[in-house]
Amino acid sequence: MKLPRRTFLHLAAGGAAMPAVTRFARAQAYPARPVHLIVPFAAGGGTDITARLMGQWLSERLGQQFVIDNRPGAGTNIATEAVVRAPADGYTLLLVGPPHAINAALYDKLNFNFIRDIAPVAGIDREPHVMVVNPSVPAKTVREFIAYAKANPGKISMASAGSGTTPHLAGELFKIRTRIDWAWVQYRGSLIPDLIAGHVQASFTPIPTSLEYIKTGKLHAVAVTGTTRIEVVPDIPALNEFVQGYEASSWYGVGAPASTSSEIIEKLRKDIDAAVADPNINARLIGLGVQPMSVTSGEFGKFIADETEKWGKVIRAANIKPE
Repeated sequence: MKLPRRTFLHLAAGGAAMPAVTRFARAQAYPARPVHLIVPFAAGGGTDITARLMGQWLSERLGQQFVIDNRPGAGTNIATEAVVRAPADGYTLLLVGPPHAINAALYDKLNFNFIRDIAPVAGIDREPHVMVVNPSVPAKTVREFIAYAKANPGKISMASAGSGTTPHLAGELFKIRTRIDWAWVQYRGSLIPDLIAGHVQASFTPIPTSLEYIKTGKLHAVAVTGTTRIEVVPDIPALNEFVQGYEASSWYGVGAPASTSSEIIEKLRKDIDAAVADPNINARLIGLGVQPMSVTSGEFGKFIADETEKWGKVIRAANIKPE
């Protein structure tokens, strides 16, 4: 049977449009079953709390459960590889953060390339750290600390919760920018008891970890590590006020397997942005000492690439190796 030319062209155009319509329909129906958000950290910490806040909000908004699946280990590489190998259907997502930018330079061989294999979906927050000292240290400001360190090279004991962690690299970046020196003391468990007791003199710590001790005077806060002061501790200056251009925050967002459809990624981005903008979620995030972050998927991808480059330079300059 020979079709008229006009009929043939209509049928051909309709056939070409079908894949796009199918993808759109799939995105409209998403999610049709529970979604797993893989968190590469243990349950109970500040990052886990953030993931659960987002998971609960998204579950209520979208009518499907967002299951928080904690898979700590190997510096986040176990969880990341699980998501890289998962079907790219939007039902397995990854909570992404600084280790994903750091590990590219920290580890010689990985079974994935994070920037190639994980698609950026949306940012959630940025989390400045705080530089704290034991009250016995005769330095209460950034300038005084720099002067004290230069007068006593290598004599300050700086505590860190593991080689290659964001607080550790925040300290290394500060050392590079100010040309001072100290002795690192690495901890696998909590460093706060030794810091309060004066066995170590200083540390870069997550704000929630040390906020109570700052408020009670057991630790003195020298500066926060973001570019600006933050709402939860507005009287603590930013290191950027003294060391221009310094910035060393943690940050978190959501990623998906690289070939996940753009329609699903955009739907997720809009919903995550709505969660971050929700007054209740926003207030909870600020109360945790973090700064809510709303960016496009493309902007989030560029941000991750910039962080990867920045921390790669620090790791190579300080010759940092994984534990």
